[in-house]
Amino acid sequence: MSNKTTAAALLVAILLIVGWSTAFVVDETEQVIITQFGQFKRSISEPGLYFKLPLAQTIVRMERRILSSDAPAQKYLTLDKKRLVADPITRWRIVDPLKYYMTVHDESGARARLDDIVLSEMRREISSHNFGDIVGNARDPLMKAVAERTHNKAKDEFGIVIIDVRIKRADLPTEVQESVFSRMRAERERIGKKYRSEGEEEAAMIRADTDKKKTILLAKAYEEAQKLRGEGDAVSTKIYADAYGKDPEFYAFLRSLEVYEEVINAQTSVVLSTDSALFKYLDSPNPR
Repeated sequence: MSNKTTAAALLVAILLIVGWSTAFVVDETEQVIITQFGQFKRSISEPGLYFKLPLAQTIVRMERRILSSDAPAQKYLTLDKKRLVADPITRWRIVDPLKYYMTVHDESGARARLDDIVLSEMRREISSHNFGDIVGNARDPLMKAVAERTHNKAKDEFGIVIIDVRIKRADLPTEVQESVFSRMRAERERIGKKYRSEGEEEAAMIRADTDKKKTILLAKAYEEAQKLRGEGDAVSTKIYADAYGKDPEFYAFLRSLEVYEEVINAQTSVVLSTDSALFKYLDSPNPR
């Protein structure tokens, strides 16, 4: 009984091992090729449960999803002989698993080969454009041309389809940036000085015009004030003359009172002779 149980358990274990090495699942995010002693047998691109010969056949899994390759930044020479630093990024997908496996074998090999092709096409395309165009509006058409040529080579040689190629950053080399920035700063300072000079000139003109208008206004105001003052003095003189003509004695009395009010107060000490004209009305209110 014990021997039968052991044999049954051993048989179950063997069946499990054989089943485990025979059946396999293909996920929806991957595709598979099956090789037998290194020779290609078949490829599977649809998800599901599949079977293979145990031990003799080997499964090689590959991505069905879009992959990316981020090439290191490289220096390029533009058409107008300016140096440019650019770092392209490539998005791609495996469409021929067998050719892919036979040529590049895995993702690291694929990225290395793709980077070589992309950088070569980038160098060729950048050398036919000016720096300003690459930094400006010509970047998209340039990268589209690179993607098209890379697509044809990658598909024919490696079983890879290029989705697109983009530049993450396009800039001047580090050693050139400082000199460029210095020229930019000098140009901005020159423009700033020009604007400040023009502003100072305009301000001086405005101040001169304002001072001129101020002088004219003050002169007119002074002229008008003098005119009014002269007219007032004439009227005042006429009033005084009329008043004096009507009663000279009363007018003299009022003028004496005004003098008293101005020169005599509680703290005033005046020493005058008795026949001074100032005592004329103090000595007798009615000198007549």
